[in-house]
Amino acid sequence: MQALYTAATGMNAQQMNIDTISNNLANENTDGFKEQRVEFQDLMYINVKKPGTPTTPDTVRPVGIQIGEGVKPVATQRIFTEGSIQNTNNPLDLLIQGSGFFQLTDPNGNIVYTRDGAFEQDANGNIVNAEGYKLNPPVQIPANTTSISINSAGAVYVQTVGSTQQQQVGQIELAQFVNPDGLVALGNNDFTPSAASGNPEVGIPGQNGFPTIQEGSLELSNVNTVEQMVNLIVAQEAYDMNAKAVQTADTMLSTVAQLPILP
Repeated sequence: MQALYTAATGMNAQQMNIDTISNNLANENTDGFKEQRVEFQDLMYINVKKPGTPTTPDTVRPVGIQIGEGVKPVATQRIFTEGSIQNTNNPLDLLIQGSGFFQLTDPNGNIVYTRDGAFEQDANGNIVNAEGYKLNPPVQIPANTTSISINSAGAVYVQTVGSTQQQQVGQIELAQFVNPDGLVALGNNDFTPSAASGNPEVGIPGQNGFPTIQEGSLELSNVNTVEQMVNLIVAQEAYDMNAKAVQTADTMLSTVAQLPILP
């Protein structure tokens, strides 16, 4: 009975849907996190009778008989809408006001990309993220610094002991992608390019269409908790209905199996 296999594909698809929603809810407080959604497609059909086949020399069948074989997940799309803003007044907390990514250098020397602008200083004064990945291009804060400021164009200024003038010690650059949905998530709020995302275009904030930077603020997750809870209920109900379809098909098969054998 095809219904058993069709309903099983529905259960598997809704399981992935629930897994994705659970990950969204788990990261509702993750800085710069972008929620995902699962996209589905129907599977191939069993064509019992194709529409358009001749019924007489002068007529064709207006509709056919097609039996669906279920559903399959085809993508987990990441939604790159901007999250809400939290003001922290920490000069190393940075917010990208638009589409774009900070560039970081991982321990293997690879460039990774993130929306998480919560930065700190390491023991050598380098601006790094929570994992210790350095900004790219690197920015180093002098040891005798008394204040730090970063303007909307990403220029990093410091004031040192005994000085009344600010001096620029670095420049933050941003990256943009033609298709950010094609980026591969690495965990730790980081992404890496793929053939689908295209190569990064790097530029100065506020120039040539690049967004500006806001100092002392963080971008929070864009997860809408209420919306995700509704999606979770819908996915659970869909899973339950597919499970009931399996039970119904099993009952029908049991009924057939119990029919008396005719002589």
